[in-house]
Amino acid sequence: MATPERSRPHPGPEEGVRHGRLSARPVAVPPQHAAPLAPGLHRLGGRALFYVPPAPEPGPSMLAVVLHGAGGAAEQALEWLLPQAEEFGVLLLAPQAVSTTWDVIVGGYGADVSRIDAALEEAFSRAAVGLDGVALAGFSDGASYALSLGLANGDLFHAVLAFSPGFMAPMIRHGRPRIFVSHGVSDRVLPIDRCSRRLVPDLRESGYEVTYEEFRGGHQVPPQTAAAAVRWWIGSPPP
Repeated sequence: MATPERSRPHPGPEEGVRHGRLSARPVAVPPQHAAPLAPGLHRLGGRALFYVPPAPEPGPSMLAVVLHGAGGAAEQALEWLLPQAEEFGVLLLAPQAVSTTWDVIVGGYGADVSRIDAALEEAFSRAAVGLDGVALAGFSDGASYALSLGLANGDLFHAVLAFSPGFMAPMIRHGRPRIFVSHGVSDRVLPIDRCSRRLVPDLRESGYEVTYEEFRGGHQVPPQTAAAAVRWWIGSPPP
């Protein structure tokens, strides 16, 4: 006759890198031993690029993590939001994927989550960032990864800017970030009917606040769309 199990109940699964979870958190006042970065472009560990605008606003800044598309580079990711970062005094952090695209697309969460976490830790140690001022943005595969990581880390990212995403694959969900999605109606790389027109209703049905914009064009981030997304994020009215 089988006897009841006498061991303690099994603990819940630990959430970590393999689940797409990030541990870095912003601090209003960086450690005194970390010298603040001068305005301009800086290279952090793990091939990440960190942009500090010429005239950041006094007090804690807002920061957007920008993710490149498949086969892209951190330098390209910065270009989409650089004019708005200069205009509104926003910090930009552009990590570089370990492979040609982000880990969840080529085998599962892991190396890129760790790399992004380390870059965020370094950025937070060198610049004062508001606790509710961190956003995650991306284009194409980077947009799919931004949605995936953003939903898993909504307690860190209060906004997600997804330019032409293809899918989302969060293993877990935390928080309730606001979401901006844009997509070109003539996109032949990630067709809009199979992608954003499917994703946006799913997000809304799950209770997320989604702002959705379609534009005439293909697989791209039009400057006016990038500007609208940043204004939406920081709460600035349109010109």
